[in-house]
Amino acid sequence: MNVVKSPLSDTDLKTVADALQGALVDLVDLALVAKQVHWNVVGPRFRSVHLQLDEVVDSARTHSDTVAERASALGVSPDGRASTVASGSGIGEVAGGWVRDEDAVRVLVGALGAVITRMRDRVTATEQPDPVSQDILIAITADLEKHHWMFQAENG
Repeated sequence: MNVVKSPLSDTDLKTVADALQGALVDLVDLALVAKQVHWNVVGPRFRSVHLQLDEVVDSARTHSDTVAERASALGVSPDGRASTVASGSGIGEVAGGWVRDEDAVRVLVGALGAVITRMRDRVTATEQPDPVSQDILIAITADLEKHHWMFQAENG
């Protein structure tokens, strides 16, 4: 069933759909990873890292909704199911258990770095077929890079 018709050609829509779906998967996983670490962080910087992790969760959740709604607006059904996220995310697996604050920061630097790298590829891929989606991806990447910078500065 295709209820919403896209203004894009089939070829352009495929490129943009892949970019948006990939972004959705990475953003959903980023929120999950940050929340997992948030629940398990311990150490002298517990409070500041704990609060900073929630900022990433909030950003990732907001951005994932924006991306999913953009996909829907183009007639693409977004897929944020757990199995889709687990099989498609660019973020490595996070160990269970307690996480020292400095390790929590390293985990987030790595997770954000992985997502940012893939987001930049999506920005490039969507430049010609859909500048509107590209603009969304640019804004998300800028926000993620700000979080990345802040976490890097934590263990500077």
